[in-house]
Amino acid sequence: MAEAPDFFDRLCGITEAYLTRRRKKARIRKEKQRAKSQVVDWIEAILWAVCMVLLINQYLIQAFEIPSGSMMDTLMIGDRIFVNKLIYGPELLPGAGKLPSPYSPRRNEVIIFENPSYISRGAVFDIAQRIIFMATFSLVNIDRDENGEPSVHFLIKRAAGAEGDHFVSERGEMKIRFAGEEDWILERDYNAALGLDHRISRLVEDSSYPALEAAGRLGAYLDLALNPPESLSARTDSLYGLRYPDYFATEDARLEMLRSAFPQDTRYRARLARQRLGWYVPEGYVFPLGDNRDNSRDGRYFGPVKKSRVLGRGALIFWPLSRLGAIR
Repeated sequence: MAEAPDFFDRLCGITEAYLTRRRKKARIRKEKQRAKSQVVDWIEAILWAVCMVLLINQYLIQAFEIPSGSMMDTLMIGDRIFVNKLIYGPELLPGAGKLPSPYSPRRNEVIIFENPSYISRGAVFDIAQRIIFMATFSLVNIDRDENGEPSVHFLIKRAAGAEGDHFVSERGEMKIRFAGEEDWILERDYNAALGLDHRISRLVEDSSYPALEAAGRLGAYLDLALNPPESLSARTDSLYGLRYPDYFATEDARLEMLRSAFPQDTRYRARLARQRLGWYVPEGYVFPLGDNRDNSRDGRYFGPVKKSRVLGRGALIFWPLSRLGAIR
């Protein structure tokens, strides 16, 4: 009879050990599920945050970094800005369709638009690039050229011209003839009369234009396979070190000489006429120009831009803090 308690004691010990082990496994399993649940919660929170960022960037505001000096002194290289995407009607999807808006780009507003010279890699890549770019607050740009530099997909310029305007360039200074008028007005004078506070910057001095025009005539001599006069070559010496030449002034002088050499050739006459007629802004378009005129590839090179291709208006410089303020 003495063995019975030993048997029951042993049985209780085994049962207790089994139950303890079972509870331990259950506790471990519960802890793993809790940890897994936390990871899932974090993933869901991150995905939700990314979706919110994408929605805000696509339909409301988007951050951009200024890569060049084409808008100095309004926008400096490295400025980070917010662009109002809602005002002109946001795109339904990146690069596809637009929602209607009662507002359209107006003269002298700072606008962002798709670069007309940009070569797309296809709709799928464009959408993926735009999503990554927006989700990372413009910190990651997978759209790069063969040299590893970011492709110029978007441009930020000033809508200097509106529907019906006609522009011509004289020694780098723009003149405007408004719709229905006969007289030309210097753009600077027009802006001053309106009291606009943005500044049109020039990097080419007026004293450089005789040399720039001489360079154009020198190019015509080379086109004609003729030896240019030494005096003409000497006049271009001052161009050495000139970082931002005025292509339009040089080309005008070259075409003028070629037309004089071949008056019967309609090609040179047509090209010179097109050069001197300037730019007309048709209905539904704006004419974008950089505030830093001698260092800006803008509407003078690719022409007016459709309003439907304008993605937003520059709203605020938010970085660096020393330049915090509204964009005007």
